Amino acid sequence: MSHQQRRTIALPLAMIIGAVFHGFFNKLSFLPPYLIFAMLFVTYCRISSNEVRFRTFHWVLLAAQMILGTTIYAVLYSIDPLLAQGGMMCSFVPTAMAATTIGGMLGANVATMASFCLMSNMGVAIAAPIAFAAIGAHPELSFIQSVGIILWKVVPLLIMPFVCAILLENLAPKWHEAIRKKQIISFWLWAASLTVVLGRTVEFLIAQPSENYSIEIMLAGIALVICLLQFTLGRYIGRRFGDTVAGGQLIGQKNTVLAIWMAQTWLDPLSSVAPAAYVIWQNIVNSWQLWRYKGEVENR
Repeated sequence: MSHQQRRTIALPLAMIIGAVFHGFFNKLSFLPPYLIFAMLFVTYCRISSNEVRFRTFHWVLLAAQMILGTTIYAVLYSIDPLLAQGGMMCSFVPTAMAATTIGGMLGANVATMASFCLMSNMGVAIAAPIAFAAIGAHPELSFIQSVGIILWKVVPLLIMPFVCAILLENLAPKWHEAIRKKQIISFWLWAASLTVVLGRTVEFLIAQPSENYSIEIMLAGIALVICLLQFTLGRYIGRRFGDTVAGGQLIGQKNTVLAIWMAQTWLDPLSSVAPAAYVIWQNIVNSWQLWRYKGEVENR
């Protein structure tokens, strides 16, 4: 079996394993922050500090990400606060670092995508504490205290991996280059993270009363609508800046592992159903795009 075939089946298999052995993986629910940190660190080692360039394209995408997440929350809040939280987490979170891999396979500019992945993570590191505190992540604390607590947990998780990667590049370039050549590590860390968070999600869902099933189905449906909306909007923005594929992947492909962990940590844990469903929807979209692109290439 080729590397590509193994990677194709790895994520669905990780989700199935997490769901089937949910009791075991629920006990490992303390691991995702460490796995996310390691995953981002390995991926950032792929990016040289000299290659990071922020353009107008990136700022427009970041604005779209933040505005869309806020708008979705505001629209859905009037229907149900839980739906609002789930919908926001499908949009507000940063771009998945794996988006650069899929985008590269579809012909996008990888350097452009890598720069936005960094910007997207930094933007969420700053905005997330304010957003979660405003929603009421710690209702027993003041707004400032709540922001401080969340900031203390989010900033090291999203920004320190980049700082560590830059330090390694300058202090131990051979180690940096070795990690840069082993990007497959990031993929398997992502798969491991997905297994743990899916296990925790399934364990939580099983414990829910049957009357919550309808809200869970609605969360999954909302995730599908948001997924299609974001890929479409991203491609529209990308077309304006000469890279349709990059725009679609950067807005549409989300770090769902981070989204699920954040929802389970600071919001109503049931809202994590939305980003968990988003994992499925975005992988279906990516599979369709890769199939379509392969057909176009073969017909040229």
